[in-house]
Amino acid sequence: MKLTWQIVQFQLKETFAIAYGNYSFREALIVTLESHGCKGYGECTAIDYYHIDLASFTTQLDKWKNSIESKSIKHPKDFYIFLEALQLPSFLRSALDCAYWDLFGKLEQCSFLALNAIDYEMLPESSITISVDEVAKQIKKIEQSSWNHFKVKCNRLNKDEIAQLLALNKPIALDSNGSFIQSDCLWLETYAGIENFTYLEQPMKPGVEQYAVLHADGKANWMADEDSQDAAKLKDLVPHYNSINIKLVKCGGLTPALQMIAEARALGFQLMIGCMTESSIGISAGAVLAPLCDYADLDGANLIANDIAIGSTIVDGVIQLSDGNGLGIKIN
Repeated sequence: MKLTWQIVQFQLKETFAIAYGNYSFREALIVTLESHGCKGYGECTAIDYYHIDLASFTTQLDKWKNSIESKSIKHPKDFYIFLEALQLPSFLRSALDCAYWDLFGKLEQCSFLALNAIDYEMLPESSITISVDEVAKQIKKIEQSSWNHFKVKCNRLNKDEIAQLLALNKPIALDSNGSFIQSDCLWLETYAGIENFTYLEQPMKPGVEQYAVLHADGKANWMADEDSQDAAKLKDLVPHYNSINIKLVKCGGLTPALQMIAEARALGFQLMIGCMTESSIGISAGAVLAPLCDYADLDGANLIANDIAIGSTIVDGVIQLSDGNGLGIKIN
């Protein structure tokens, strides 16, 4: 097995504004695993507010390149045990795990869906992200969009804007990226019509000292993002969160995501498969888990201007799964 990698800069179609800052481009590490003429691809994105340093990742790949290349092709779950032993960061572990699943499926001439007996007849529609902006501009984007589901970013609570968004009577989720405080959330829980938001994602900064005030038995559909990265702590979230956002780079890849989905379902959570601003490599990996989820937020490749791959696509929110083997990814 041969391992190669490259760092790619993706230009965004427009400035991506969230509570953490404004971004006009993203850098991503693209990992390729090759064997017997087949190539598998994985991706992880540099995120400054998560302190993700792609240069340090390439150093680690240099360090472990020989060990990775010497591994014989076995089931991806066996390969993941090996990756865990290397103690790699979750973002890098995810890129390698996804690349291996893509390669393994191509070698077996079988899709990820078939390998895992996933029924994909029912798929949620994906949301499109509406960046932080004046609410009038956000509403204009929503009204002019060909998508049906929206995730509206906000930076701190504005009660008047909440009312204006709910008045649209559209499937809108609210994502504050942790910019709310406890009193904001307590107010939201009692706000008439709050149940009409599809979900309210990661309202406060992560940590039990924050989310302890949330009530899962109320009308608000609280969704954990940063609070749900550790599957071992899912039980602690049950009284406070209704839903879980699963992102491959945060949990470590497709292999742990499958386990996390099973555990979260057993605890009664609704599930969303999410993404970063990434190419069709990362989106194709996330898309194969969409049939197992209630919600999808897989618009990442739609936000960049220079996608380098083809695979599963999201067209006006409709997830069109690749019919290729593995994850169905090809590099342009």
